This record gives sequence, C-alpha cells and structure tokens, in this order.
Amino acid sequence: MIFFNRKDFLLISALGLAGLKVFPKFARAADAVCAASIGTDLPPPFPRRIVPENIDLGNWSQLKPLFDRLKRARIDGVEELESWLLDGADLIAALEQEGAIRSIATTCHTDNQDCEKRHLDFQNKIMPRASLSGFQLLKKYVNAPAARQLPMPTYFVLDRSLRNQMELFRYRNILPGIRLEKLSVAYNKIMGAMTVAFDGKEQTLQQMWKYLDLTDRPVRQRAWETIINRRLQDREALDDRFNRMLKLRTSMARNAGFSDYRTYAFRSRERFDYGVKECEQFHSAVEKLVVPLRKKIQLKRQQLMGLDRLRPWDLSVDPQGRPPLRPFEQTGQLVKGCTEILNRVNPDFGSTLAFLNQHELLDLESRKNKAPGGYQSTLAERRLPFIFMNAVGMQGDVSTLLHESGHANHLMAFRNDPLIFPLFRSVGAEFSEVASMTMEHLGSQYYEVFYNAADADRARTLLLEGDVGLLCWIAIVDAFQHWIYTHPGHSVEERQEAFLELSRRFGGIEDWSGYEDARKNQWQMQLHIFLYPFYYLEYGIALLAALQIWMAAKKDREAAIAAYRRGLALGGSRPLPELFAAAGLRFDFSAQTLGPLVEHLGSEL
Repeated sequence: MIFFNRKDFLLISALGLAGLKVFPKFARAADAVCAASIGTDLPPPFPRRIVPENIDLGNWSQLKPLFDRLKRARIDGVEELESWLLDGADLIAALEQEGAIRSIATTCHTDNQDCEKRHLDFQNKIMPRASLSGFQLLKKYVNAPAARQLPMPTYFVLDRSLRNQMELFRYRNILPGIRLEKLSVAYNKIMGAMTVAFDGKEQTLQQMWKYLDLTDRPVRQRAWETIINRRLQDREALDDRFNRMLKLRTSMARNAGFSDYRTYAFRSRERFDYGVKECEQFHSAVEKLVVPLRKKIQLKRQQLMGLDRLRPWDLSVDPQGRPPLRPFEQTGQLVKGCTEILNRVNPDFGSTLAFLNQHELLDLESRKNKAPGGYQSTLAERRLPFIFMNAVGMQGDVSTLLHESGHANHLMAFRNDPLIFPLFRSVGAEFSEVASMTMEHLGSQYYEVFYNAADADRARTLLLEGDVGLLCWIAIVDAFQHWIYTHPGHSVEERQEAFLELSRRFGGIEDWSGYEDARKNQWQMQLHIFLYPFYYLEYGIALLAALQIWMAAKKDREAAIAAYRRGLALGGSRPLPELFAAAGLRFDFSAQTLGPLVEHLGSEL
C-alpha cells in the first residue's frame, strides 16, 4: 500500500509533507545519522530551472528569494504562464524532496531524536512560511487572465486543483497542521516501539505474523494473544493521540468554513467525481454481496479444520493442515523472485524492480523501531521510486512487493514526460492503487517462481480470499471514519461501540468471545485512521478495477496489459473517470459493478 496525500502543485499544504514518504539513502553526509548511505551511481537528477544547485533547503533566507521571484514574475500570456508553472514546479519538487527526506527518516528510525528534530524543525520553521508564500502564488495564478486561456483539457485537472486549494487555504490552519504533524510523529514512535518477547527472542509485531499460519493451534493462539496484549498496552495513549488529532481536524474544517471535517476532507482530497452517497453505495454493496461470500469461505474453513468455533487465530493457517507457505528466507530471494514474476508479466515491469535493487532504493526487512506497513514513494527531483516494507518471509510479502512495484512502475510510466511529471505527478490515490493492486493480480499468474504447482495454487487462493476479506475491512474502516467525523464530541466508549457495530455488520463468523477488548480496539492497528483520514476507500475502488483487469487478462492478456499501461502513462493529467476509461475500466463501485466481480471471485475459489 502506498501512504501519500495528493500533492498541491504551487501551494505547500499547511499540513506539511508527511504524506510523501521518501527514504533518503542519497542524503548528505551530515544527515547520515538519519539515513543509510547508498552508492553514488544513481542517475543524475533532472536539471533544475530556478533552484540553485547548492541551496540549503532548510534555510528560509535562501528560499524566500525564489518565492519572491515567482511572485514578481510577469505573466502576459499563455506561454509565459506555462513557463511560470514549470518554474514553480521546480521549487515545489525541491521542497517536497527535502521535507520528505526529513519526514521519512522519522518513520525509518522512530527512536532517533536527531531525525525527529530535523523533521519538526522543517515543519515549524520552513513550512509555515512556504505555506504563506505558496498562497500568494495561488492568488497570482487565479488572478492571471492567461489562466483562463490555458488549453483545455490539458490543464483542466491542474486548474481545478489550484482553484480548490485557493479556496481551502486558511492562515489559521497552519499552526494546527504543525501540531498534527507532531502527533503523527508521536504515533509512529508508539507503533515503532512495539516489540514482544516470543520464542526466546525480541520480535516486532510484523515478525510475529509468521506464527499465525502454523499448524500448531496452541502456538497460534499464544502468538495472537501476545500480539493483541502488546497492542492493548498502548490503547490509552493511542486514544489520547487520536482525540487530540480529532479536535485539531475539526477546528481546521471550521476555520475553512465547513460544518464538519468529512466535508472538508472530501474537498481537500479532491474527491470531485464521487461523494458520500457513492461511499454508502459501496458499503451497502459489500454488505449485500461480499459479506455472505466471506462467511461461506470461513464456514468451509471451519468444517475443514473440524472446529466447533472459528477463532481469530484460525484465520491464516492452511485449513487442510498443510505446512505454511514460506516463499523465501532472505529478502534478496524475494527481490529476485518478484523481478522474475514482473519480467513474465512484462519485461519493462521487471526492469524497474531490478533497477531499484541495483541502486539500493529498497528497504524491505522488518526491524525494531521501524514504522509498520509498506509504501512506494517518489524522490521528486530524481523522479525515482523508493519501496519500503516489513518483510518476514511470508506469502503476504510477495504480494506486498508486487503491489509496491505496481506503484513504482506507475511513476516510471510517465517519468520522462516533460509536462506530466512536473505538473501531474500527483496521481489521485484511487488510480494510484489501481496500478498496485492490478500488479498483484497479474503477477499471481506466475507464483510458480516461488512454489511448486500445488503451492502456487494455494497462494492464488490466499490472494482471492484476501480480496474478499479486504473489501469487508475497507467497508469497516471507511464507514467508521464517516461515523467518527459526523459525531463530534463522542466518547472513547461510543467510538468503540460504533466500531463493534460495524465489525458485526461486515464481519465473518469468527468468535471473539473472551477478547472483547481486543476487538473493540482493533481499529487502532489501522494507521490510515490516525495519519491519513478518509484515505482507505481508495483501496476498494482500486480493487474493483484490478479485478476487472484480471478478468480481462484471462480473455486477452496482451490487450488488458496494454490498456493498463495506457492508463498509467497519463499520470494525474486527466480526471479520475477518464483515467479509468483509458485503462478500459468502469468507474463505479456500486452493486452493479461489484456483483459480477464477486460472482467471478466465488467461482474461482
């Protein structure tokens, strides 16, 4: 999964750059404490237009003249405006990369105070000034007569985005944004410090996952209990951080003239092509079509395992008692195998992962004091992807690396376009996830790279069963956030009860008796709820698209992949429905689209 917010082009968001995660392995020597070093053979960055090569991007006195230059520039016609936009893109890319370097260091090294200080210094000293200067540039653009003469549809998405950001900007939201960033850092520190003693050694919670598919049921139960008990130790601290985040977000929405944060979030996430009604249609479709299939799958699992009750620690083990899938022991084997899979899908896809591995743009192994999750990020000036994950030797790691490689290939598809990358590199999360989830499913055809034929079929079954479970979890997370932000002033207990109700509505048949505390606090494991509010439905939209491509590839593989690549090459230059159309996809997530896909999933399983 990818963890980023849609980037504004000229306006540096008052929320900072926490959404863009970049691990600075090419960082300056002075930053070595916060970043591992890599070789010096990376391709050179693209030439800058107005940003000096030796600038200190953490020094406002060196940045201010660049903003002033853009403010003073004459814009007498369309050509001058287009050049001015590219100059602005040059400055924004440099700032994105600098801010991202400092931000991601705190997630790669959650225990390092120097990394945290560098990141927060940038947020406190640079970002507020950049936000105000960026707002002046937005006004200059909106008031320029040439802006209304830009050729459409080429600039439609950019123009719409800039005018939207102009309307949303409030000076009063700068300080709450800084405070939110500090709380985000605090959240990552709490999560990164979660380790347990198990099997005679200290392990991260990600490393504990490998015990949950063992055939020894008592060991599974003990491992599962160890994980949840460790999570519950910090539940009050997490509730406290979230309550403070909730208060700040509500305040920011009201500052911007919105009655509630949900409405504000939909605008700030630029959800121009769907709204609350469509989200609720997705929830209803999942409840009607997907939940019954999930329960059917789980009932079959229970019967195969000969259990009177299916418990939470019974959901990952092979129901026929076969040994767990272990596709690799070392991350080098993971990279080699996934590169071969991607080569078989399309040689260009494989060459991207090989390139990232060659240039050390991968950070894959789970370790203590490393933030959870996985993502692909963009080195904005280098126009290169970086992949982060927490691999522990399981089949899920194969899916994750294929997923993030989909994001990486998305970026590479328009990397060299002189207009799309500078101005439209920020692809909406909905279509970004189409890139990644599609790669998971196209790559699943070649699991034999890691397994024999029987185990490859097992892995494909896990992927499809995972799709069913994921759609239900997406509905829970999205509906839960709708509840949170439309019930101001709710208590911790009311929030827990709302989550429990949604868990029952979209859940399976597993029995949580005796573990009620764990279930009602289960939402705390989902970092999106804390760090990226209302970023989760995108995975559902994208999964429906990925399944469409997967089905199309069964009929005509080459045509399906060609359409997929056409969509990727557009970056974020077209509205969401047009990106979907370019890839041969239906942009709809109601029962009308979900029904045939769920039916096909059921028949495959």
